[in-house]
Amino acid sequence: MNDLTAIARQAMLEHDLLPDFSPAAQRQAQATSPATATKGPAIRDLRALLWSSIDNDDTRDLDQLVVAEPLPGGVVKILVAIADVDALVTRGSAIDDHARSNTTSVYTAAKIFPMLPEELSTDLTSLHEGQERLAVVIEMSIDSAGQISSAVYRALVLNRAKLTYDGIAAWLDGNAPPPARVAAVSGLDLQLRQQDQVAQVLRRVRHEHGALDFETVQARPIFNEGVLTDLRAEERNRAKELIEDFMIAANGVVARYLQSQRRSLLRRVLRSPERWPRIVALAAAAGGRLPAQPDAAALSAFLAARRAADPATFPELSLSVLKLLGSSEYAVELPNQPAEGHFGLAVNEYTHSTAPNRRFPDLVTQRLLKAALDGQRAAYTDDELRELAAHCTVQEKNASKVERQVRKAATALLLIDRVGQQFNAVVTGASEKGTWARISEPVAEGKVVKGQAGLDVGDRLRVRLVHVDPHRGFIDFARAHE
Repeated sequence: MNDLTAIARQAMLEHDLLPDFSPAAQRQAQATSPATATKGPAIRDLRALLWSSIDNDDTRDLDQLVVAEPLPGGVVKILVAIADVDALVTRGSAIDDHARSNTTSVYTAAKIFPMLPEELSTDLTSLHEGQERLAVVIEMSIDSAGQISSAVYRALVLNRAKLTYDGIAAWLDGNAPPPARVAAVSGLDLQLRQQDQVAQVLRRVRHEHGALDFETVQARPIFNEGVLTDLRAEERNRAKELIEDFMIAANGVVARYLQSQRRSLLRRVLRSPERWPRIVALAAAAGGRLPAQPDAAALSAFLAARRAADPATFPELSLSVLKLLGSSEYAVELPNQPAEGHFGLAVNEYTHSTAPNRRFPDLVTQRLLKAALDGQRAAYTDDELRELAAHCTVQEKNASKVERQVRKAATALLLIDRVGQQFNAVVTGASEKGTWARISEPVAEGKVVKGQAGLDVGDRLRVRLVHVDPHRGFIDFARAHE
């Protein structure tokens, strides 16, 4: 564990990320007091609603709460409360400077490097159960066709139940009784089922417009008394999809609100994939057919068909297509400027606003939003937003590299005694820089250093593990027939 932590810290430094807070930021965090609600009509009192959070079992930096209210005519009002981090993190402060530098929390297999000091992110700005908190609320009235009318405002909220993805998913699927907190809070069970129904409507409408539905296996480190013992596969479930659907919708509302106020904003975009011909070839190899030009709706229909036809191999196909789609990035949208869309989500208006404890772009958007709500001058100039968009894109990629490197280091530690063994694999990357393949037991990605000629993303092969280097995060494979 200590070696892995040292590897993680070194990886942070090598990728221009700060592993530690400055003394000034630490002093500021220790001196911070809870935010109090400002009196007046600008902040509504919504503490009486049945707010709840759904997140991972061990999550302490809670950014969002959700509540549902039925309205006449089959309409349901969904309220999403986002932690008002800006209320305690002043722009230009030592804490803000650290957050602006890293731009994101970095989640490694060794430890978490939070964007904000834990005194804030896991306490004072976290929407903890039983704690009154200031929030920015995105209100969405959603009809049976998935049409949304919306409003945005500030409020005081109170989390009634901290729930977990696995517990809620098992219950919603009928495989387990209601979690203890659901059973303890009167009316919460009915309202969670209503949330689930509305989320499915939103998901159906997005898929009709071409939203892509992937299923990839993520590896989560398992420790026993501080010793890494396994990398356990972590999959999507119904509760994760519920929250994802509401966050996508809420982010769209925020983007449209800022547009309506003629405000500049940070956009989250995924441009049309350059490697579409390879996606077409993968589809043909699987018995499908895609048009010659990028088409999100056609790709969505193909993925849905493959999930139904061959669920066992669908995660591998999902991973290959995801790699070929490329990375999302941040861009600036100016008033009256045509909006770039997000190919994977099939939405034209999309920003990041729902995780201000963990991502700096969300905190920037929160400041832009609050300035618009108050009729104040924009919190950032257009030039500042352009610089931030570029910087946040770079740092997000750096954070991903650190997470991947430490994950490889952790995997290498587990694979040291398995050098020489063979595994089934799928190619996940192929470029001038090299060819990479992923095995599933344990979940691990490494470089194909021998026999890689002619391989491309999505190809399946048999590989032999030939070398591991935990400190450098290296895992090397050779094609088994070589």
